[in-house]
Amino acid sequence: MKYSQLKEIIKKKASKTEFAIVTNLENGLSEIYEPKKSLSKNFDTHKDQIDNFFKLKKNGIIENTEVFVETYIRPIKVIIVGAVHIAQYLVDFAKSLNFEISIIDPRGYFASEQRFPDIKIINKWPDEAFKEIETNENSALIALTHDPKIDDPALQHALKKKFYYIGALGSKKTHESRCLRLKETGFSDEQIKSINGPIGIKLGGKSAPEIALSIIAQLVSVTYKK
Repeated sequence: MKYSQLKEIIKKKASKTEFAIVTNLENGLSEIYEPKKSLSKNFDTHKDQIDNFFKLKKNGIIENTEVFVETYIRPIKVIIVGAVHIAQYLVDFAKSLNFEISIIDPRGYFASEQRFPDIKIINKWPDEAFKEIETNENSALIALTHDPKIDDPALQHALKKKFYYIGALGSKKTHESRCLRLKETGFSDEQIKSINGPIGIKLGGKSAPEIALSIIAQLVSVTYKK
């Protein structure tokens, strides 16, 4: 690999740009692939297969060739609303996964650097906090406060932006009330059904770390299905 390519790769990783490194294992030629950008004649004949590897977030050798594709995908933004005890375990689980965590909670005594070191914390109400985070359909929301004044605006933002994963903590009764409020504000039944509530897969656990595990397991499952 050329020194100039290595510098470019370091730059792209630092800026969290999505790309792939395409390498011919037979002769050592390599180049950087980005969607909608052309490839050199060395790899252009395999563009469709390279595109497919990239879209599927896969690494591997293209069948019947010596071309190896290594993808570098931008970390998925996961916004946790509510710096509660469960959130601490969620952060611990997420650190080893490809998630970029932000925590929103206007209650500064909950959302502190002491409780969540090295995590982006926004001590503002969701309507203001989301002005500081770029979100889209590749973002995920985990709402944990049980407080409609905090959770509901965050859920509304996630629904409008079509987050690929939306989950909210609470009992079935709490979730029914939540859905009714969202319907009253104009959201359709189809939109509301996209919310995972009660959040998490059914593990049967009751403790904070067990609930956090069920949430992160559901998030990972949905991530690989999108």
